[in-house]
Amino acid sequence: MTSPRLPWTAVIPLRDGSKGLPGKNTRWLAGKPLYRYAVDLALQLGAQRVLISTDIEEVLSANLPQGVEALRRPVELCGDTVPMAPVLSHALKAADIQGVVVLLQATSPMRQSADMALALERFATGRHELVMSVTEADRGVLKWGQIHGDRFVPLSDPAYCFSNRQSLPAVVRPNGAIYVMDAKWFLGRDSFVTEHIGVVQMSAVHSQDIDTLADFERCEAALLSKN
Repeated sequence: MTSPRLPWTAVIPLRDGSKGLPGKNTRWLAGKPLYRYAVDLALQLGAQRVLISTDIEEVLSANLPQGVEALRRPVELCGDTVPMAPVLSHALKAADIQGVVVLLQATSPMRQSADMALALERFATGRHELVMSVTEADRGVLKWGQIHGDRFVPLSDPAYCFSNRQSLPAVVRPNGAIYVMDAKWFLGRDSFVTEHIGVVQMSAVHSQDIDTLADFERCEAALLSKN
């Protein structure tokens, strides 16, 4: 069994290219670059190492805080269609990371230290192979389905398709803010997929993800108001 008091490493993926908001990862947000929110939170919670996987020259040459290192990400892992699994695999192998790993995406600056601490505690129970953060979603998705030929195939219980939305059970979705796992476990499969996932539910406000300028401005207004 792991423990939140044992050493853990934060991995923060930063990609230079962004179609929605160019340069967003290093864009200044309420007083500091966007990526520093993930870095500072990891340090605040006692990460032994903080590894930034990036192709951004500004970050690779930056004077980073003690305990923080930048790893150059290969060009082939920097495309906008590259999934996160090979990016994380490369970082874990290249930096020889072992033990508990927390993946923090820089585009979730509203995540809270309490959410992070709870995710580590939940992983420490040993009941889950992966712990991830989620937020409430539109329960109406339970009415959805796929078309197979000329047939409608429900995504969930067929009865939900004909239920009032208000009577449907609550639904959550991954918000991309926090993923906790063991490095050896992940490298053994090069995938996040498992049936043993623990969750930490975050509020919609703290789950905001930055993809566009409107997202950025909304998060900045919330942070400035809070400060």
